[in-house]
Formats: sequence, C-alpha cells, structure tokens
Amino acid sequence: MSGFDDTLSVIDFVISDEPAPNCQQCGRPRGDSPSGDFCSENCQRVWRGHHIAATSAEDGGAQPSELPEAAPVTPLTWLGPAPAGAFAKPGHEVLDAVVTFVSRFSAFANEHAAPTLALWYAHTHVAERLYVTPRLILDSAEPGSGKTRVLEVAQYLVAKPEMTISITPAAIFRMLADGPMTLLFDEIDAVFNPKTGGNNEDLRALLNAGYKRSATVTRCVGDAKSMNVTRFPVYAPVALAGIAGGMPDTITTRAITVHMRKRRFDEVVEEFIEEDVERESASVRAELAEWVGRVGDEVSRARPERPDGVRDRAAEIWRPLLAIADAAGGHWPETARRACHHFVLEATAQPASIGVRLLADVRQIFAAERTDRMVTAELIRELHAIEDGPWTDVQGKPLDSRRLAKELDRYLVRPKDLKVSGKTLKGYRIDGDGGLADAWSRYLPPLETAATSATHATPQVNAASSVAEAANSSATSATGVADGRGTQQSLTPALTSPVAEVADVAPTKPDHDTEGDR
Repeated sequence: MSGFDDTLSVIDFVISDEPAPNCQQCGRPRGDSPSGDFCSENCQRVWRGHHIAATSAEDGGAQPSELPEAAPVTPLTWLGPAPAGAFAKPGHEVLDAVVTFVSRFSAFANEHAAPTLALWYAHTHVAERLYVTPRLILDSAEPGSGKTRVLEVAQYLVAKPEMTISITPAAIFRMLADGPMTLLFDEIDAVFNPKTGGNNEDLRALLNAGYKRSATVTRCVGDAKSMNVTRFPVYAPVALAGIAGGMPDTITTRAITVHMRKRRFDEVVEEFIEEDVERESASVRAELAEWVGRVGDEVSRARPERPDGVRDRAAEIWRPLLAIADAAGGHWPETARRACHHFVLEATAQPASIGVRLLADVRQIFAAERTDRMVTAELIRELHAIEDGPWTDVQGKPLDSRRLAKELDRYLVRPKDLKVSGKTLKGYRIDGDGGLADAWSRYLPPLETAATSATHATPQVNAASSVAEAANSSATSATGVADGRGTQQSLTPALTSPVAEVADVAPTKPDHDTEGDR
C-alpha cells in the first residue's frame, strides 16, 4: 500500500494551496522566490517548455486553430501565469478598450465620437477585405482643438499608418502599390485652400476614387522611348484633419466628419508622451488586429441593418463600421447605430452646398406662406430677410433674379409666367414642368409638416365665388396683389381678391412656360 500512499501524497501536494518546498524543475530550495513552484523564472520557463513540447508531441504536433475567449474558471496555478495573448478577448471588450484608450488623450464634443473612431480604426485592419473604406474627417472652427492629437494616437492603433502633412500623389501611388495602408493627413485645409494657389486636383481625385477597392489611377511611366501605361491602385483608408470649411464637397460626401472643439477649462486629459503611448498602445492594437482578423470574413459579407433615413452613399460608407459593431456584440450594435444616426442625420443636417441651402430656404418660405406660387421679386425679398442666411452677400453682392434663376436651373427649376391682378410676372411654382416639387423631393429630406399640399390650392378656389368676393372688395392695393402669391388659407376679402383673379384666369388662359431672366 506504500505505493498507493505515495501517489495520494503527490496528488494532495499538487492540488493543495501550500507552496512546494523545492523547485519543480531543478529540485533546489525555492528560497525567497515569489513563485510557489519554481526557484527562478528560468526554471519555470524550462519546465513549461518541456511540458508544452511533450503535450504537442502527444497530439501529433497539432496546435489549436483558435484561442479560447476566456481563462478557465479555476486557474491552473501550478502551470504558472498564462502568457500574454493566451486568451482572445471578445470583440465588445476589445472595442471598449480602444474607446478607453483614445478617450484618455482627447475631450470629444459628444458621446458618439470615440466609438466611431474605434470602429474606424478597427476597419483599417481588414480594409483589404472590404469594398469601401470611409474617409474620416477631423475638423474644427479654430486651431488647437485636438485634431492632431487624435491622429497622433491613431497612428498607434490603425493598420500600417503613414502620418504626413505634405505628400505628392505620385508618392502615394507608389506607396500603395504593395497594398492598402492608412494615410493620416494633418493640416489638410492648407492643401485645399484656394489661396495657396496650388494645383491639388490630382490629390483630390485620388482621395475621391480611393474609397472603393476597385479604384485605380492610370499614369504613363517611363521615358519617351519606353513609355508604359500603368494602373496604380489607390484604395486606402484615409483620415484628414484641418480647419472646417476647406474640404471639397466631393470628399466630405465620402467621409464621416467628427467636429472637434477646444477643451473647456474643466475638461482634463492625460498628457501625450509619445514613447509612453507607443508602449501602452501595443497590447490594445494587437488585440484589435487579432480580433478583427478573426471576424474579417464575416464583416466583409455582412449586410447590416441601418437606421431609418441612412441611404445611398451614407449607407455605403457606414456599412463596414456597422458590420464590425454587429460582430463585436454587447452594446456595440446599438451604440454604432446611434452614432450613425447622429453623424448622418443630425451633425450634417445643414445643406452641403449653396444650391441645396437655397432649395431648403425656398421650401421654408413657401411652407410659411402656405402658397403654391410666388413671384420672383417677393421670393428674393423673403430670402434676404432670413437672418442667418447667406443671400444678402453671395460672392460679394445680394442675390438677384439672375443669380436665383442660375442656381435653381441646376436642379431643373425654372421661372414661369404668373398671372397676378391682370399682370404677367415672373415667378416660381411648386408643381408642373420646371416646378420646385421634384427638386425638393430629390435633394431635401421630407418636411415634417406637409406644406407642399399647397399645390392643390388653386383648384380648391371656386372661381364664381372668388369673382364675387373681388367685386365686393375695394382693397386692390392689398398685400396679396403686390406679392402675387397663391394660397390655401381662408383669408379676408382684401387678401383673397388677387388669389381669386389668379384662379379665375388660370383655367381660361394657361400660363406660358418661358425661361426667366438669367
């Protein structure tokens, strides 16, 4: 029975909490070693190496294809601490760690910025498997708002970073020849500022085209005797930082724009010491790259649901980020969709161009007046009256009828002849050929209050009763006569008399669709 007793003693020793008196590798006393089983780190490393090699030989040399996502509930203390990277973190913990890290050095304007940055950094590690890579724009109203700091931290978290202030398109062509890298441009507003006088159309075209994987730029390479046509791939993740207002619209429509602001005096962030950030970010970046690499195929094939109202190019550029959030699980699917809704439908609610702004302001005027038509002179007066509008100073002079017609003509909206108190005046209508309704439906989001129902105003006016009201009214100089608006409101005779005249004339003498002054 002595052999059996010896076996029990060994088992009791292994599973007991008492430290072993001697080193498990060399047999010498452990001394003051902090390890409960070995006298030194070298003995521990040698013992573990022999143990792993023996286990691998018994398994035929096969290694597990995937790491477990969590440590065992009961730790195997007799094997020593688990080596770094022995267990893979779940996706939501990996992204949470990225958010925590970037938030140490930046004070963001809202809760959506840091999660969006984390998702964007993650997508750079699988960009070669994606069809689209959204541009990231960091802008601010004033210098010193933290844009550069975000890029400085990003270079330690993204894949293959290349941070630059000035770089030529030719250099980018050749850098991307070996595959996508993450381009981090600082002070990009100086590059696209027209006051610098530089020709940056090649760079703009490269950034525009390079958000899709299939994009190439064709150039002739070689001397005059041996000229070859070469197609350079330009697909790459790109982040751009600069003062707001200097970015071409063709780039901003392909981008997620994070607005940075100066920190308040009560907002405190950690000091950025590059060598410390480089060292501390290493594990965060490694875990991010490892996890995204494992779910890369799933992300590339995903067709995630998107928030209502997110469509077309906005849906295209957010697709990879929403797919990454869905793969991460936890709170991330909901967090990502809230961020998507914010950046697409709230943060960029202002019109992107002067033409779209004009369409929006004209629609607001028509809705406020509850009219389906308005003469040009009155429409221009209403536009000038908008307190925060740009219409009193368009390229150095107030908006006039010619500029109004020129801007609206781009959207196939053209001035028509309107009958007002027996006079023919130029103006704009909602319905019909050259009307505003089609442009509004294509370039503006739906209006909360369906003001465009004013298009049915004229048929609702009874011609006979309107003429009678006009005969009983002597207020021929009323406001309605001056501005020539159609209306669907029940107004006083003084105000309805000019509308009645319009309604009476329209069925008997159609408006002639003629081009307005331009």
